[in-house]
Amino acid sequence: MNGTMEIPRSRGFWLVAIIALVWNLIGVAMFWMQVNMGAEGLARMTEPQRQVYEATPAWLNVAFAVAVFGGVLGALGLLMKKRWAVTMFFVSLLALLVQMIGAYLVTPAWDAYGPAGLVMPVVLILIALLFWRYAQKCVVRGWLV
Repeated sequence: MNGTMEIPRSRGFWLVAIIALVWNLIGVAMFWMQVNMGAEGLARMTEPQRQVYEATPAWLNVAFAVAVFGGVLGALGLLMKKRWAVTMFFVSLLALLVQMIGAYLVTPAWDAYGPAGLVMPVVLILIALLFWRYAQKCVVRGWLV
């Protein structure tokens, strides 16, 4: 026995950790589908969507990978009660920002999607921000070691 008492976590803690894991695993699936898209997938896209896809440089896909796998590691860190979850969620958030801003700067995303196309990136960034802030609060509460 190490003489320290473990601080109990609420059911909400476990619920948020599981939701974060599922959410980021969905992101991994989206990443996998994007980087392994074949001719059939490209054929189903509209012309503007195909132009965005074809104009996407490899470094944006790297940022996408870092964002989703960083988020998975952050969620696993929460489930394992480790404070490095905060770092992983922060890395995920930064990579997501690079990916989203980069997509609008170096591809014809604005022409393809217009202002309405910003809704999903903003939602994704807000969710990533919330996971990071939640992990920070978990450290303050003593739930992560």
